[in-house]
Amino acid sequence: MFGICIVDRINIKGLEMMGFVNVLGLSEGTGVRWDEICELREGSRRFGRCGARDRTRCRLEVDGSGGGGGETVEGRASASSEAEWKFFDRARLYVKGGDGGNGCVAFRREKGIAKGGPAGGNGGGGGTVYLVADKGKNTLARFRGRVHFRGHPGKNGQGKGRHGVAGKDEVVTVPLGTVVRDEKGELIGDLCVDGQRLAVARGGRGGRGNEAFKSDRDVAPRFSENGETGEEHWLNLELKLVADIGIIGVPNAGKSTLLRKVSNAKPDVADYPFTTVIPTLGMCDLNWFDLEGRSLVFADIPGLLEGAHDGKGLGVAFLRHIERCRILIHLVSGASEDPVGDYEAINQELELFSPGLVDKPQVVLINKVDIPEVKEKVGEIEAGLRSKMSHKRLAVISAASGEGIPTVIKRLVKLVESMPQDELNVLITEEEIREREERRAAEEKEFTVTTEGPNRFRVNGVMVERVVKMTNWDYVDGLDRLQRVLEASGVNKALTKAGAVDGDAVTISGYEFSFYGNENVFTAMAIQEGYTD
Repeated sequence: MFGICIVDRINIKGLEMMGFVNVLGLSEGTGVRWDEICELREGSRRFGRCGARDRTRCRLEVDGSGGGGGETVEGRASASSEAEWKFFDRARLYVKGGDGGNGCVAFRREKGIAKGGPAGGNGGGGGTVYLVADKGKNTLARFRGRVHFRGHPGKNGQGKGRHGVAGKDEVVTVPLGTVVRDEKGELIGDLCVDGQRLAVARGGRGGRGNEAFKSDRDVAPRFSENGETGEEHWLNLELKLVADIGIIGVPNAGKSTLLRKVSNAKPDVADYPFTTVIPTLGMCDLNWFDLEGRSLVFADIPGLLEGAHDGKGLGVAFLRHIERCRILIHLVSGASEDPVGDYEAINQELELFSPGLVDKPQVVLINKVDIPEVKEKVGEIEAGLRSKMSHKRLAVISAASGEGIPTVIKRLVKLVESMPQDELNVLITEEEIREREERRAAEEKEFTVTTEGPNRFRVNGVMVERVVKMTNWDYVDGLDRLQRVLEASGVNKALTKAGAVDGDAVTISGYEFSFYGNENVFTAMAIQEGYTD
């Protein structure tokens, strides 16, 4: 059981929080250390921050399992749910392709045309669900209210050879850097390029009309196909923001202030840690700094502190976004009690989360040089950092006043332009997706035969089940064609090998019918009745 205390923020400064009521056995005004309350979902205390238009509220959840249970005290304002302040970088979607339209059985009957022949049109194909990368989006928040996406079904075929209209595709836009997995966790796609499309639920094929089955063997077919059912499944989406430069550092180092200075982004800025609780993207127009070239995309990555890889602070929630950044700005607060220690702690967290992150190019910036106390000891801080750095990319700036920022931007532009364009850590390429589809098509032809009892058998397989579902059982000629397909695909041979004889019951995808070893159902039934040549 958890007791929830919700209070207005009376004062949050440095590493102190004041004004909590007596839930932890503390008197009002007692200081509480940030590292004690900033563990999300772990430990006996959990902290969440809810933004409001005119004030900031805090929520402190206290483990009340030890004797007497937890207390609940509500302040003047109600708590926002955790989902309201959380950055939406994960989502779960249900997608279904549209069903194909049914084929039509019809014959051409017009005055003056004898024996017009079959004229049943094909059904239209179902619409496919596509995920499309859009550089104008940066969260998966739109999927909070809608999770079901379906392609439109195809129309049925009609007489006079008229084919059904294909169903409309469903296009779902997602941010750049969206990783798509199925329910089993298998990687389906990685959308990193603007406009990149990924088919996640293909529409069903339209059923063929009897005109399509006309041949020298059967000049007047009296059967058609049903439309194929569209694919359907649940997907798990995970967002890894794509940016040129990621800004990292301990809480209250000035990351959001720097982002506001170099772009039009407006993240929250205040004099207490964890002001920013979601990653924020900002576009830096190089014309502001008298430079030519494309704009730079900056990402403010919040919530990094010692123990982040283990769940402290905002935990690993946003560490994944650093993987997509090509360059990292490591912002060190000159006003910190131990700037060098902060630098080492963040680098250690990067390595513990993913060893490859340490190898990303870093630019170390000492911030808050506009403070006189920091200006006096900046030389000492520089010497300490250089002793720990494996490169020479170090500069001194003031994010608040803008001192040193134009020079840093010019150097960042040169560094970005010197790097290869494909440094996006793409998890799966288009070629790998095509190879996977080819392997899946080959696997669909496989099937298994199991014995369920005396004279009863069951056949399982993607392709054979699709053929049975698309068979129109209203027409005897359709059953004859199904028998020929089973013979050609090797199903009859496998059933015979399993001990099936004519007349035994066979179940495929919920449909039960009698087995006949001969490919022609009429011939097989005649032989079973004793009629032979």
